[in-house]
Amino acid sequence: MAVAMALFTRDLRVHDNPALAAAARATELLPVFVVDEKICATDYLSRNKAEFLVTALADLDEGLRRSGAQLMVRHGDTAREVCRLVRQYSVDEVHIAEDVSAYSRRREDRLRRQLAGSDCRLHVHTGSITVAAPGRLTPSGGRDHFAVFTPYHRRWAQLPVRAPLPVPQRIRLPHGAGTEPVPAATDLTRGNPSPELPQGGESAGRRLARDWFREKISAYADRHDDLAGDATSRFSPYLHFGCLSATELVHRSDLSAPGAAAFVRQLAWRDFHHQMLAARPETVHSDYRTRNDRWHADTDSLAAWQAGQTGYPIVDAGMRQLAAQGWMHNRARMITASFLTKTLYLDWRRGANHFLGLLADGDLANNQLNWQWMAGTGADTRPNRVLNPIRQADRYDPDGAYVRRWVPELAHLDGRDIHRPWRWHADEVPGYPTRIVDHEQAARDFSELRQPG
Repeated sequence: MAVAMALFTRDLRVHDNPALAAAARATELLPVFVVDEKICATDYLSRNKAEFLVTALADLDEGLRRSGAQLMVRHGDTAREVCRLVRQYSVDEVHIAEDVSAYSRRREDRLRRQLAGSDCRLHVHTGSITVAAPGRLTPSGGRDHFAVFTPYHRRWAQLPVRAPLPVPQRIRLPHGAGTEPVPAATDLTRGNPSPELPQGGESAGRRLARDWFREKISAYADRHDDLAGDATSRFSPYLHFGCLSATELVHRSDLSAPGAAAFVRQLAWRDFHHQMLAARPETVHSDYRTRNDRWHADTDSLAAWQAGQTGYPIVDAGMRQLAAQGWMHNRARMITASFLTKTLYLDWRRGANHFLGLLADGDLANNQLNWQWMAGTGADTRPNRVLNPIRQADRYDPDGAYVRRWVPELAHLDGRDIHRPWRWHADEVPGYPTRIVDHEQAARDFSELRQPG
């Protein structure tokens, strides 16, 4: 009697899950998630991520129960706990989704070596976390990955997209299979979650997707940069934890429509960064392309940026949204990242770490490599571009509604006045800080500081 294990990692869903679908073909199936003690011991598992994770695990358990199973939660070292279950239930094969971080690669190698000693096969499934497998597309000339998005997207868009996989109808657990309760977020990490953190889980993600495809995707091409309009999908945390399948989202999109084509292009960006990290895992901490930067060490400016107290309303609005929601509008991410790295000239790693500490969607591929793109050390073909926060505010928050929501001490200012409080109030607005830097001068300084590289 064949027994298989579906080892969930960042694929916390029952719909379109290649590892689960393959494991469900066995006579009996163990659905397993290991609360990894090594990850819990790092700063990577923030309180927002932990809160989102535990709700996603509870929802996954409910989805499995509808098929007659239940999620087996274990705590400890992943390889050790999996091997223990393999021996206990005579598991013949373990199925897991492919991932790209250095840690996930080491975890996969350890599992493969240790399972071989138990005569158990490890199957690693592509197309679960990304649409295209990280190493599937390579440029001509012998390089192992694409370093520029446009040619990558051209090839990516030509790939056939597989049909979404159905939910297993009936799962049979091995006799005597027991479980532990899904942990509380407080069991995993300290601190308080953001007050407006979205609910995690596949059910919440699929409700969001239903509304998106029914009501909002058609306007995405025209409105995705509208800061106050909130016209983005907000799928990012559900994609990070695998509560939604990127492949299914592509499959559901009508690419002949401008809104859907623009939306799917963002999924291609996500795959692009995953294939970069898979090829260059050191870029989590190191420059992809060094520019010989001599970053400033200004702790006061960093603290003001983190707290949303820079004196630039559009920057402060983005940082306060991040603290309140564990999420930030993509345009605001670009503005705040450019301000930190090219106006304050602070190390991109400082900003990336702060984002990882708050973003529910903060994964290493997208977060670190987007930060490097904005810092000019990544894949941007114009590494010295600087986003002027005032021009960005005028263009993407023309009526000041975004700033008015997140910086209420300026709510009495009309229209675009809100983006320039120093101009109308002699450098001071009661309750709001003065500018910590002159952006125009800082932009000139940056052009002198940045060396060709």
